[in-house]
Amino acid sequence: MARKKATFLAPAGNVELIFGPELIEQVQALCDVAATALPDAEPATVKAALRGVEIVLSTWGMPKMTEDILDAAPDLRIIIYGASSVKGFVTDALYDRGITVTTAALANGTAVAEFTVALITLSLKNAWAHLAALRRDGRAAWRRADLGPSRGTHRAAIGIIGASATGRETIRLLKGYICQILVADPFLSPDEARALGVEKAELDDLMARCDVVSLHAPNLPHLRHMINAERLRQMKDGAVFINTARGALVDEEALIAELRTGRILACLDVTDPEPPVEGSPLYALPNVILTPHLAGGMGADCRRVGELCIQELERYLAGLPPLYPVTRERLAITS
Repeated sequence: MARKKATFLAPAGNVELIFGPELIEQVQALCDVAATALPDAEPATVKAALRGVEIVLSTWGMPKMTEDILDAAPDLRIIIYGASSVKGFVTDALYDRGITVTTAALANGTAVAEFTVALITLSLKNAWAHLAALRRDGRAAWRRADLGPSRGTHRAAIGIIGASATGRETIRLLKGYICQILVADPFLSPDEARALGVEKAELDDLMARCDVVSLHAPNLPHLRHMINAERLRQMKDGAVFINTARGALVDEEALIAELRTGRILACLDVTDPEPPVEGSPLYALPNVILTPHLAGGMGADCRRVGELCIQELERYLAGLPPLYPVTRERLAITS
């Protein structure tokens, strides 16, 4: 049986980051690989790269699949995308032609979830206040009682906003803790909530009840500033707000105003704008842990994404359905 023709459709540096030599070799062992990178995104180059190709593997830098491009790729059947959001390249024309699209969002979500759970653990231990005091005062700050209690994770109420791939992976990791998990997501059914072992809650109720609120909702226009002044005021004194999703979901001015009261702690890996403007209070407020959008896959973690793509490729070649397809309907409710 003739081997299927595949190509990598992304810049060389990005392909190297996600797949690396070993995973590229695995693809070459499974398929006839036309190219291991896309030299540029000019339409003529993309069309030439897709000639006779049935399978595309890609990542950041994937060109938009316009009708014109697809006219030159009649053999294309599947795009295996080694990153999270496919919105940068997917078009209606792609779906109209019955081309399957998969995402490696779960693999990237695992890295984000691990980072999130680390933030939850350290925040509930009040580690940040002790770290700051030790750096400022040295030995005199050792286990200072006036820095506030270390609540710990035991039987903490942890709220997850959005049962996304990252939200669900965070829930899975939290199952190793003895804690109560609340989830706010209008698309999460009661049966799914029971299967996840969580309590489905309305967003306002979750904000008011939880010791930690972690945001994992999609970046959709109607969700912009879903975390606003009113919802931030609902949080308990001493509660922790974590955002590893997207900055636009939070009204940043309202968050800064609430943080200035000293009532809550915020761990922010994303902001709006990103990075925060020069002189933003987010750089200096003592109750803000600000990190430069590093929760997602970095370094060796990126290979998780590539490995998931190889799984999808193997399933496709075996005639099995994809693990993580992005349908037209699914695309409408995800980032």
